[in-house]
Order: sequence, then C-alpha cells, then structure tokens
Amino acid sequence: MYVLIEFKGKQYKAETGSLLKVARLDADPGTNFAIDSVLLLVGDTISVGAPYVPGAKVSAHIESHGKDKKIIVFKYKPKKDYRRKQGHRQQYSVIKIDSITGV
Repeated sequence: MYVLIEFKGKQYKAETGSLLKVARLDADPGTNFAIDSVLLLVGDTISVGAPYVPGAKVSAHIESHGKDKKIIVFKYKPKKDYRRKQGHRQQYSVIKIDSITGV
C-alpha cells in the first residue's frame, strides 16, 4: 500500500516505514503528527481524491533535522567588474511514515 501526499506545498510518494526528506519543520525529533492531505491511495483498490481522499490519513514522526549540500549562487556581468558570490544550504527534516489509514 502506498499513498501520494501533499505536504508543505510539495507532493511525495509514501509507504509505511519509508523516510522522506521535507522542508524543515519547527518541532523536535520524535514528535508525532498526522497528514490529512492524501491525493491518491493505492491498496487493494485505487482511491483518487478530488482534491483529497476523504477519510484517508497518514501518521508520521520526525526522525532528524539537517542541512543539504552547499550550493553557490554566482552573479556576473561581463565587462562591468560585477561579481557576487553567495552560498546557501537548505535546511530539511527527515520524517518516517508510521502508518497509512484509508477508508
């Protein structure tokens, strides 16, 4: 059984026990929460939401927090002596899917 969920403006495919890397959440590791925005539920039958599947729910908890690899943002204009270099590291949270409940 797997689901397609919408979480923090992005869509993810999730199965029971899977780990997802999502945008940073403001909660401590070990915190449990539920996701109600299930777009698709695939089990014995397929349930497609319009836009969400009624009664479907995903429970998860936060495993850890971290930072991605550094990316370099470099602006350059030729012949004008204009150069700007800036780095960025995106913060993320790793969540683990505990259970999927569907009607």
